[in-house]
Amino acid sequence: MRLKTAVALVLLGLLTLLAGIGQRTIWAPSETFTASAPADAAAAPITVIDQNLRTLHGGTVKIDIEGDGNFMLAAGRPDDVDAWVGQAAHNTVTGVTEDGESLQVEHADGEATAPNPAGSDLWVSTENASGELEYSWTPPADGDWTLLLASDGTQPAPASISMTFPNDTSTPWAVPLMVLGSLLVLAGIVLALLSARRRNGEGGGEGSGFARRARARSEAKSSSRVTMAAAGVVAAAVVAGTGVAASATSPAPAPSADAATASPAAQEAGSPVLLDAQFRRILEQVSSAVDAGDAAKDAAKLSDRVGGTELEVRTQNYKIRSQVGSYEPRMPVRSTKLLTTVVTSDREWPRSVMAVTQGEGNVVPQLLTLVQASPRENYKLVETNPLQPGTTFPTISRDGTETLAPADKTGLLYSGEEALSGLADRLTSEDSAFKDKLVEGESSPYIADTLSYQAEVVKSGENGNFSFTHKVVPESTVVFRTADGGALVLGRINFGFEGTPKAAGDKLTIGDDAAALAGGKETTTGMVLSFAESVAVYVPPAGSTDPMKLVAATRGLTGASFK
Repeated sequence: MRLKTAVALVLLGLLTLLAGIGQRTIWAPSETFTASAPADAAAAPITVIDQNLRTLHGGTVKIDIEGDGNFMLAAGRPDDVDAWVGQAAHNTVTGVTEDGESLQVEHADGEATAPNPAGSDLWVSTENASGELEYSWTPPADGDWTLLLASDGTQPAPASISMTFPNDTSTPWAVPLMVLGSLLVLAGIVLALLSARRRNGEGGGEGSGFARRARARSEAKSSSRVTMAAAGVVAAAVVAGTGVAASATSPAPAPSADAATASPAAQEAGSPVLLDAQFRRILEQVSSAVDAGDAAKDAAKLSDRVGGTELEVRTQNYKIRSQVGSYEPRMPVRSTKLLTTVVTSDREWPRSVMAVTQGEGNVVPQLLTLVQASPRENYKLVETNPLQPGTTFPTISRDGTETLAPADKTGLLYSGEEALSGLADRLTSEDSAFKDKLVEGESSPYIADTLSYQAEVVKSGENGNFSFTHKVVPESTVVFRTADGGALVLGRINFGFEGTPKAAGDKLTIGDDAAALAGGKETTTGMVLSFAESVAVYVPPAGSTDPMKLVAATRGLTGASFK
């Protein structure tokens, strides 16, 4: 019986051992699994691939897409993608079915077409393809990232989508089975040895029958102890194996209710609206557009990337220079030497960002303010301000900073609108109430030169009466929080210069630059000149005894006419 039991234990152990080895070899699960979009999914111009799929099973997700003609796959923040999609009909890939074979796709009805998403500033990266695309989904930075798939917005987005995910290749029972099998084989061998020893003893004929029976009982007890010991080790191995299995298959903690219900915008709050790579790409495109417009003196070449004050001033500059060759061009916009960037972390629109650059043709660093009016529009350069000589640019976090409403005075000595109104008053009157509340650096000339110019015109204008106004354009004001709790306020002030003859027959003469816009050089009825002043003012934090400081300023002639 012992020999038969030993043989059975060895056979059972070998089978168990092979089962454990098989789990690691021929029965090992595949390292990946692939799920495909259902063929009957409704057509839509846009397909969104939810950010949760990227981390569904850990590791890198590979996406295979097939479609007719050209299409693109773009990566962006979830709130940016949602904002760009807007009311357009779209499909969203939200998950994988329980059997792991199909992707779950939800359809949302809406507008049948959308603008072409190619070239949008919202995308951190894009992949362009024709016919098919193989894509490895890796995040460009921390946080959540969604994918947007489309052709040109008018044709349906490619419907053939498959995603390959890392699979759970753990085999929690493999080691316990191999240990268990080895112990069973060992127990069988021990029993076989004991059985052989007994037979050898019986064959020797030593002692009385009583002694042989006593020895047999002793050997039986010893054998029983060995078998029980082996059984105990086996039981321990089974228990240990069960523990390993339980540990390997324990589900991850469920997300909190707050995390599960938080909107994408809330999840991305605090993230800068542009990454460095995005900003550099945008700045290069802006610089190229301005270079093309400046070279051709053609404002039409600016329209895609320049707007607001800068478009108006450069348009008039081109008109003047086409007639007055000596007229000074606007300072060039360079992207090659980027000194710093200022990016808002407020994710609503309009969004404002700023770059400080100094390249060829920039005698001093230049502040470039760019605004994205809405999700489907690109950033446009709206103002350029050369830094005042002797002025230090305030420190602003490059990881994203707060933008404040012009009237918001939270934590500030003055609100943004108060700061610009103070500057406007300071530029208008020598005895302004802000004379000591807003100052320039020692070598900064703008305020002093403006007041000197106005006083000289009045003094030397024997034949005319002249007046000057400086009025803030409220909608142009942008306020960035600085690292010290203060703020940098940028905006536009309209500088008006009016003159009327003192007596009948008196003539007023204007310069060649203004004459190019007015259509003549002399008037007996009066004239009006208009300038756009682009300015930047630093406002100290609340409680500070320091004055505000003019950081950057320039002006450009925007209009000239006769009364």
